[in-house]
Amino acid sequence: MPWELALAVDPAAPQPIFLQIARALADDIRRGRLRAGAELPGSRALARSLSVHRNTVLAAYRELAAEGWIEASAARGTFVSAELPAPAPRGFARRAAARAEVPARLGFDLGATSLRHVPIIPPGTLRMSGGLPDMRLVPTAALARAYRRALHAGSKQLLDYADPRGDERLRAALAAMLSAVRGLAAGPESVLVTRGSQMALDLVARALIAPGDAVAVESYGYRPAWEALRLAGARLLPLPVDAAGLSLDALSELAERERLRAVYVTPHHQYPTTAVLAPGRRIALLELCRARRIAVLEDDYDHEFHYDGRPVLPLASADTAGVVVYIGTLSKILAPGLRIGFVVAPGPLIERLSLHRTFVDRQGDHAVERAVAELLEDGEVQRHAQRARRAYLARRDRLVASLRARLPDALDFAVPAGGMALWAKVDAAIDADAWAERALARKVAFSAGRRFAFDGKKRPFLRLGFAALDEQEISDAVERMVEAV
Repeated sequence: MPWELALAVDPAAPQPIFLQIARALADDIRRGRLRAGAELPGSRALARSLSVHRNTVLAAYRELAAEGWIEASAARGTFVSAELPAPAPRGFARRAAARAEVPARLGFDLGATSLRHVPIIPPGTLRMSGGLPDMRLVPTAALARAYRRALHAGSKQLLDYADPRGDERLRAALAAMLSAVRGLAAGPESVLVTRGSQMALDLVARALIAPGDAVAVESYGYRPAWEALRLAGARLLPLPVDAAGLSLDALSELAERERLRAVYVTPHHQYPTTAVLAPGRRIALLELCRARRIAVLEDDYDHEFHYDGRPVLPLASADTAGVVVYIGTLSKILAPGLRIGFVVAPGPLIERLSLHRTFVDRQGDHAVERAVAELLEDGEVQRHAQRARRAYLARRDRLVASLRARLPDALDFAVPAGGMALWAKVDAAIDADAWAERALARKVAFSAGRRFAFDGKKRPFLRLGFAALDEQEISDAVERMVEAV
């Protein structure tokens, strides 16, 4: 059933009703509300919705047809003309043209921005950019069944306004997962569910940072997180990163000069280099931040995917002083489109975050959250994570073997112990940015180091994601890289 077409008609106005209808429709066509070829309501339907006689609508349609705005066919219906009418409109059309139209340009100053557009990847491209999971592995059938059960059992509550902290069962399931797998002493009251980790970062930034506050970040890092902090007013100060993660010497020196409000880190698999923060640095980081009352914003975006050696627990698992704000996501375990992220923090901060959330988004999708909670409770997410980990390990190894066989002199890299991407140094004779551009023309997408550098300058590195492609696709992608280099 189509929507009723709303038009402004005033019976008390001096103009006849049929001319008001004709003027309103002509104006809507001119400003783009009604597009060329769009079907208009039948005369009976429009008369009923406007509470006028059908003959009034027919008179308006005759005026519009005579002017060339619409085309009518007894068999097909009434449609907006494919071409605009010729100049020199009739009287009612002149008045319609004088009405306000949506301007093509802004009538006010938008101001400057440092925000950047996300590159558009052409269809059919083999995507090695970022650290994307493989959507083909998602247990969609189990998720669909859980969603149907959630709606059937709790539709009244789950579709109503609810707790901005998130569905209670999901918070409990996440707390149980974090306690068992990641070593956090978290209960449901310590968890806030968000629409992805980006919203979590935004809420934390809003709640903690005042304009001008100094926040330390990694010099190679995740630009959307930096922008969320900047939009909250943070003054970002980059710190170097090496094979053992964030430099604690540099952080200590910075803390002597600046009053830091927070430090944003990705210690499990540093983004984008995949370096694991060394144990000694972890201890030093927590001690420094405890002593100086600096908040640690820990972004643990792909915790499940560690392949070599013993699992590494988050900083939050060793935090006894309450300085760590732990941010996680299910986007890498399940799918980005589900938009399930979370924050784990002491109660007072969770309360403040929930207050900020009510003014931004009010609440999440509790029906989806309940379905995901069921998958966690039933062990489906755990089983899927194990299957994905095995698949991604095989894909990492295929990428490593293919690069060593086909591009041995172009790239130098260490095999990442975990994560969903590989960080490689490019030979000095090769322009990494130009390579990425040529590769995209050959339908393979990957990111050059410039994208992750705090200063935005060229860097001789590539980040090559392997999780989203199967082993044959990885081999094909490397061949296209060879052609592009």
